[in-house]
Amino acid sequence: MLHYAVVFLVIALIAAIFGFGGIAAGAVGIAKILFFVFVVLAVLSFLASIIRKG
Repeated sequence: MLHYAVVFLVIALIAAIFGFGGIAAGAVGIAKILFFVFVVLAVLSFLASIIRKG
């Protein structure tokens, strides 16, 4: 999931360099969503592993 967030961020940066503002904004939005989904899943996984070991 984090890999896809980074890929969309790179796409957004390349699109911004070449002047495609709409594509860059869309790619940044997708990257933000994927990053926050990754963070939530990582925290849930961490908490689940602590509960199982407890």
